[in-house]
Amino acid sequence: MPIRVKLDERMREKGMSLTELADRVGLTLANLSILKTGKAKAVRFSTLEAICKALECKPGDLLDFDEE
Repeated sequence: MPIRVKLDERMREKGMSLTELADRVGLTLANLSILKTGKAKAVRFSTLEAICKALECKPGDLLDFDEE
């Protein structure tokens, strides 16, 4: 898939665990893990907004486009 999720990198920069982010955003650990591994088929803007607030970033910091 050409869209790559860089959630893991941003969490590492902020020193935040997946469990902590899930608690802050209000998602289950399983759903956040699906997003983190790039297996999600879609993401709601409200979820993206909550993640960006928790990680103090912009959507472009979390998503990348690889044409390969």
